[in-house]
Amino acid sequence: MAGIELYAPRTPRHRRTWTAAALVLAVVFIILGQTFTAVPGLMLGFLTMNGRSVGWAGTAFSLFGFAATALIVVGWVTLFERRNLRTIGFNSQALKRFARGYGVGLAFLLVVVGGIAALGGYRIESGGAFSTPAPLVALWPILVLLLGFVIQGSTEEILTRGWLMQVIASRHGLAWGIGLSSALFGLLHAANIKPSPELAVGVANVALFGVMIGLYAAREGSLWGVCGWHAAWNWLLGLGFGLEVSGQVVETKPLIVDLATRTEVPWWITGAAFGPEGSVVTTVVLLVASAVLALHWRSKDYGVTKPAALETAPA
Repeated sequence: MAGIELYAPRTPRHRRTWTAAALVLAVVFIILGQTFTAVPGLMLGFLTMNGRSVGWAGTAFSLFGFAATALIVVGWVTLFERRNLRTIGFNSQALKRFARGYGVGLAFLLVVVGGIAALGGYRIESGGAFSTPAPLVALWPILVLLLGFVIQGSTEEILTRGWLMQVIASRHGLAWGIGLSSALFGLLHAANIKPSPELAVGVANVALFGVMIGLYAAREGSLWGVCGWHAAWNWLLGLGFGLEVSGQVVETKPLIVDLATRTEVPWWITGAAFGPEGSVVTTVVLLVASAVLALHWRSKDYGVTKPAALETAPA
C-alpha cells in the first residue's frame, strides 16, 4: 500500500524511523518520560514506591510529568528525523481545532455516561463541587487537573497519532498506521488493573478509540483536534463524574456529581473497575463514530517535496 503524508509535505532531508524501531521506541519514550518523573515524584512525596499517586496533588504531578515524554518525542522528531512540528500535526487553526475537538470529546463522554446511567449502571454517591461548604476550594484541584489532562492527553496523541501513526503511514499507508498505533495504544493500558473480563474489553475499547481518533486526525489533517478530544474525555470522566479513567481513580471532589457503579449491574454495562471505557456502551459509541468517519472519508496526502535543484532543472 502506498504511503501517505498526513499533516505536511515530506522533504528529501527528512528521515523516517523504521516501523519496527518506531514501535519499540514508542515504548522506550514512555518509560524514559515516566522515569524522569518518578524520581522527583518519590523524593517530593507525590508518588509511592509502587508508583501510585498520593492524593490529587500526586495525580497532578503525574499528569504534568507526561510533558517529559512529549519533549522526548519532539526532540527525536526535530534532531534525528530533521522534521518540524507541522509534520506531526501541529499546523494551522490551533485554537479552533482544539476547541472543536474538546467539545466533541465532552459530547461523546456525556453520551457514554448517559447511556450507562439509562441502563441503571450508576447511583449518586454525593453532589459535586458546588454542593460543598467551600466551592472555590473544591474547584481548585479540578482546574489544576484540567490543565494536567490537557498535557497528558496531548502527550499520548503526540506519541501515537502525531508521530507513530504518521511514521508508519508514511511508509505503509494509513490502514497500517492506524492499525499498529492503535494496537500499541491499547496494549499500553493492559496493566492498569488486575486481569479481568473488564480489562480485556477496556483494552479493546482503548484500541478502538485509537482507530476512531486516528481517523479523526487523518480526516482533519491535524493533531490539534484529537488533543482536545482526548483531554476532554479524560477530564470529564474523572473530574466531572468521579469515575475511573482507564482503571485509575482521581481522588478529589468531582465538578458535577460523584457517581458510583452499581455492583449488581453486569460488569459489561458499567465497565466495573476499568470504568466506562470497559463498557460495551463505549464499544457501540466508538464503532458508530468510526463507521461514520470511514464512510464520510476525506484526507489529503501532502506528498513529498522535490529538491529545489530538480524543480528548476530544464526539461
